Amino acid sequence: MTQPDFSFEMAAMARGSRIVAGVDEVGRGPLAGPVTAAAVVLDRDNIPEGLNDSKKLSAARREALAREIMASCDWAVAHVDVAEIDRLNIYHASHLAMCRAVAGLKTTPCHVLVDGNKVPRDLGISGEAVVKGDARSLTIAAASILAKVLRDCIMVDLAQQYPGYGWEANAGYPTPAHKRALLDLGVTPHHRRSFKPVHNILCKAASSTS
Repeated sequence: MTQPDFSFEMAAMARGSRIVAGVDEVGRGPLAGPVTAAAVVLDRDNIPEGLNDSKKLSAARREALAREIMASCDWAVAHVDVAEIDRLNIYHASHLAMCRAVAGLKTTPCHVLVDGNKVPRDLGISGEAVVKGDARSLTIAAASILAKVLRDCIMVDLAQQYPGYGWEANAGYPTPAHKRALLDLGVTPHHRRSFKPVHNILCKAASSTS
């Protein structure tokens, strides 16, 4: 199994980019909660051991690595809330989160490695799309870990305010239990109304009261 490495970063530096950031987002698929992006600039002489695609790591390992990243790197996290997601659509909302995260870094990078197949249009900095970047670039892997850990924390907090939907375990994704809870408990302010399962419930509720 291939591991992420520093080759994309080294190639960008060889082309003259002194500071290279990686950016990744998490939360495109959930029915509830924000979409979250993280941007990271690694210290090439102090890269945390074991960085990998966040989906390949245990929760405990992700949290330990997130602490290391926050202690040793320039990093920023940004969220786009459900109102913005419903207004923009999830594709544009995820790109907005990435742009906000990059803009939040202490130092403006010369070049940004972006997880996925498109560089956000409004990035305003030299960017490079890296498909499956969280499994190929150490900097993108670090961003994927931070985004996942910090979004999961938000969903655990929201689960305490809105019990019954299982957000502490499903992070807002459309699991069978989450979809059943939507039918039984209804739609919360943190549900994405533009997403089909939520939209359909709202339409049924509107038609039953009209």
